[in-house]
Amino acid sequence: MPTPRHWERDKDNIDTFTPTLEAGSSKQSQVRRALIMDKFVIRGGNPLVGTVTVSGAKNSALPCMAAAILTEDEITLENIPQVRDIETERRLLASMGAEVELREGELKDRTTISCRTLSDPVARYEIVKTMRASSLVLGPLIARAGVARVAMPGGCAIGGRPIDLHIKGLEKMGAVIAQEHGYLEARAERLRGAHLVFDKITVTGTEDLLMAAVLAEGETLMENCAREPEVVDLAALLTAMGAKIEGAGTATIRVEGVTSLHGARYRINPDRIEAGTFLIAGAITAGDLIVSNCNASHLGAVIAKLTEAGARIDVLGPDSVRVRASGLRAADISTEEYPGFPTDMQAQYMALATQAEGVSQVRENIFENRFMHVQELVRMGANIKVDGSAATVRGPARLTSAAVMCSDLRASASLVLAALVAEGESIVDRVYHMDRGYERFEEKLIGVGAQIQRLGNVFAPREPAAVAD
Repeated sequence: MPTPRHWERDKDNIDTFTPTLEAGSSKQSQVRRALIMDKFVIRGGNPLVGTVTVSGAKNSALPCMAAAILTEDEITLENIPQVRDIETERRLLASMGAEVELREGELKDRTTISCRTLSDPVARYEIVKTMRASSLVLGPLIARAGVARVAMPGGCAIGGRPIDLHIKGLEKMGAVIAQEHGYLEARAERLRGAHLVFDKITVTGTEDLLMAAVLAEGETLMENCAREPEVVDLAALLTAMGAKIEGAGTATIRVEGVTSLHGARYRINPDRIEAGTFLIAGAITAGDLIVSNCNASHLGAVIAKLTEAGARIDVLGPDSVRVRASGLRAADISTEEYPGFPTDMQAQYMALATQAEGVSQVRENIFENRFMHVQELVRMGANIKVDGSAATVRGPARLTSAAVMCSDLRASASLVLAALVAEGESIVDRVYHMDRGYERFEEKLIGVGAQIQRLGNVFAPREPAAVAD
């Protein structure tokens, strides 16, 4: 596939393509880093036909890997996705003294973690600055080691996800926490059970305090908890390790603390957000796509909304869903905590709405800064107007190829979906965001008929200058 012509127009606009730069870097080094950053080139117009297989849930795997901190015994996790955030979590645990093995070959979706020693209970900023995992090791570190020094979390720039709910809960359980120089420093002799009521539903907060509570002295009652399948995944692993937990998947969780946990083997659930993304890919391209190795029961809100939008959805079994579409119509969405329509599917659905007949209202109720993909979709020809936490999408719009830039993980997916139906060849830049949470995304799309290539160096390296004798 040739390089799109509009890249020649945009390549000099280095501000468009340059990642966050280190202080003092030269313009030449800025240009070099911008050009070697991976990007997708996508030729639109092909319906997706065939079967695509979903990987394990990144948002389940990360807290389950953190849960290994709670025991000296070995934890084996299966169905682990090979994505960048998993490698970052491996590096994080290894930096604390853990032994972490990520398998290759046929067993590449399995990891074994041994935290026999925690020689350095610190989550360093240079490791966790690109992800939220730092907040997920705070609770287990205090529970196991009695001390933790954890960098304030990074991740996607989609709005404030305050860690104050974690801190408030841990302090009620007896931890002493201070914040200095971008780190949280926490200590506790042994955590005590407490009555915790979340002011706001929080997935990572529920997970973090759940891990802290399993080794706390006495009973912990947690109310207004997140009900996401990822919380249930974590609770199932902890139970297999010997924890006493009731109510996971409901708003109220009760934990009876134990003195120690043991090793376990656990298989992570399929990624419901990846599955939903592929369902939308099949619908937006007017294809005929079977999404396999998914948990259909976790996709209720997405399936209901796609059906309302005119797609034909057939649940073929507990782990397989078929999507077909020959014409889409407008349907409104409003993001909510599970089991409502997930905020992690909002950007992808907005891409779909650009191809639906009529006016769709998209309301974002979880994060205040999750419309950064809108300006990129508009560059491709979408008709979208944003007013606060709501966006109005008028369709169907004629999308045309453009050079667009990913701002976060799910925005990346929305731009790829739009490029799949745009006329011509689009460049989707900064796909390292996508690599954080989607495993072999372009390869899976190619397997069902998409025309997509990953590029590293757009320009060939310069030949070295001749050296005079």
